[in-house]
Amino acid sequence: MQEHADILFANEAFYLAFQMKDMAAMEDLWARDASVACTHPGWPSLSGREQVMQSWAAILSNPDTGGIGMRGARAHRYGDAAFVTCYELIGESLLAATNVFVREGGGWKLVHHQAGPCNLPPADLPEEEESRLQ
Repeated sequence: MQEHADILFANEAFYLAFQMKDMAAMEDLWARDASVACTHPGWPSLSGREQVMQSWAAILSNPDTGGIGMRGARAHRYGDAAFVTCYELIGESLLAATNVFVREGGGWKLVHHQAGPCNLPPADLPEEEESRLQ
C-alpha cells in the first residue's frame, strides 16, 4: 500500500503548493515529459505545460485567490498511472476534483487537474480511501 500513500502524498503536495501559493513547488509537481492538461472551474480546457503553468502563475499570484482545503481523497492506481478523486473547499464553495498522475523521474507527477462545482454538503464528505484498479 506504499504506492497509494505515495500517490496521496503527491496529491497533498499539490494542494499545499496551491494553499501556500508556491509557484516553484507547483512547477515541480507537474510532469515535464508527459503531456499535461488542466480544466479550472469556469475556464476553457488548457493543454500543454506552458499554458498550464501560465494558468497556475496567474492563479497563485492573484491576491484575491483565497485559501483551499482538500478532503476525501481516494487514490486509484493502474501501473504507472494513477488518479485521485477528492473535494476542494474554497471559501464556501465545494468542488469535486480529479487529479491524474504518472510515474516520472522516480515519483508521481501531475498530468491533469480538473475541478467543478459539487452540491454535496461538506459534512457528508467521505473519508480517505485507497483503491487499486489492478
